[in-house]
Amino acid sequence: MTPVSVTPPPTIPTTAHSVQPEVLEAIAKAKAKPDIVWEKLPANFVLPDDPVESIAQPLLAAALNESLEIAQHIAAETIVASNMALVVRINQRTIVKAPDWFYVPQVNPVGKNVIRRSYSPHIDGVVPAIVMEFLSEEETGEYSTRPTHPYGKMYFYEQILQVPIYVIFDPEDGRLEIRKLSPSGKYELQPLNENGRYFLESLDLYLGTWYGTRLDQTFHWLRWWSADEHLLLWGSEKIAEERLLLEAEKQKVEAEKQRAEAERQKAEAERQRAEAEKQRADLAEQEILRLRQLLANQ
Repeated sequence: MTPVSVTPPPTIPTTAHSVQPEVLEAIAKAKAKPDIVWEKLPANFVLPDDPVESIAQPLLAAALNESLEIAQHIAAETIVASNMALVVRINQRTIVKAPDWFYVPQVNPVGKNVIRRSYSPHIDGVVPAIVMEFLSEEETGEYSTRPTHPYGKMYFYEQILQVPIYVIFDPEDGRLEIRKLSPSGKYELQPLNENGRYFLESLDLYLGTWYGTRLDQTFHWLRWWSADEHLLLWGSEKIAEERLLLEAEKQKVEAEKQRAEAERQKAEAERQRAEAEKQRADLAEQEILRLRQLLANQ
């Protein structure tokens, strides 16, 4: 057979010279270490006023705070906040991210009557120990590692702030993911225990999920458990528990009162029996005396 000549397809250049300059520049920027400056929020900076994505977000954050406060896990030197701006300057641009919930174990005090409108790590206090995000559909959302402005949330918390614990929670299906910053500076997904909870050393508490109703809203909630696995209660649950305890105490007092009354009645019956016995003994003695008197008179 006559050999068939096959013309090879044209090769596509793979060298850097074949890539457009703007693409190379974008790649270089993405790989370059960002210039980070810790600063307070500029006075003229206009914070975004984005609406929350669902009714669940503020309710989840409020529920987390409420049980912590009731259990006295919020100290004067700590911050628990939701949708408050975390501030840092990256590559000459002020960047803010407002987590759905975060916890800072040690903050610097502010002046009397001063209300915080933002938090700047290393300026206002230490880096947040825990950051939580409730699942959304944003391009730069919870799983985004976008390394350029406007920066993905996971990239921002992992590479910029280096938050030790990053929590992602979906109230719709109850999926709870907890990532811990490894010594290499990367988030690693952590296993939950047999009850679906994770122990947070910075709070000395377990974090887990609970399905039920609060404020007429039924979905999956994030809840706290103590180190010995006791659920930290919300205010309404605490009131209900106190009512049950009060009712139980009332019933205990009533039962004790009834027992005391029964004892009193028993004692009274014993007294009456003893009195009747005494009367019979007295009558018998009188009869004996009467008969002796008769015998003596005969």
